[in-house]
Amino acid sequence: MTKHQKRLSVPKSWPVERKTEVFTVKAGAGPHGEEGVPLVVLLRDVLGYVDSKKEARYALSEDAILVNGEPINDEQRPIGIFDILAFPGREEYYRVFPDEGGRLSLTDIDADSAESRLGKIEGKQQVSGGDTQLTLHDGTNVIADDDAYSTNDSIVVDNEDKSIVAHFPYEEGALVTAIRGNHGGKIGEIENIEVTPGSGSNAVTISTDDGEFETVEEYVVVIDENFTGDDDE
Repeated sequence: MTKHQKRLSVPKSWPVERKTEVFTVKAGAGPHGEEGVPLVVLLRDVLGYVDSKKEARYALSEDAILVNGEPINDEQRPIGIFDILAFPGREEYYRVFPDEGGRLSLTDIDADSAESRLGKIEGKQQVSGGDTQLTLHDGTNVIADDDAYSTNDSIVVDNEDKSIVAHFPYEEGALVTAIRGNHGGKIGEIENIEVTPGSGSNAVTISTDDGEFETVEEYVVVIDENFTGDDDE
């Protein structure tokens, strides 16, 4: 199995130039599936903090980089939408957020905002003891002590104790962002949710300051107003 990834075939969400070189780093196993960007790509190509995988390994060995509050020792660890990247020594904190076209970008946030992360609920099931297990968009699981959460809702999870500190229901009037598709990166309010019979995707109409657009439910994530950028500075 090759250890490299051709730049021309990387997911559209990866923030890399596709025609400058033939290969880039291949993501390792971990959250976010094929959409996950290797950590070293963000450190090298986006932030410019390292020039090579070797330099990235050294920085990681010093516990200088946290992802969702945890020190990371794998430079190929996949990083994806809504992950929190923290550099405590630099006092720099970033949230991974979709840019125009759904391309991943790093949004500056403050230290308090870096203590928790947003997750879209993509599955739920009852577990022993009567608790509810929620499966988030990145494949991680969170235990909830009640059944107040629904698929497509969003929650904010504390990075330290993994508790749920906020809940944003998926409903008409909710503030959302599109994370993929032609409208990736756009933010607006849900105007209408059209349920499609059978196994087809539900259609969502979203109202923005520039008009309306329609996308599929899988591309929509509920956020709160702090994610619009107005309060992160």
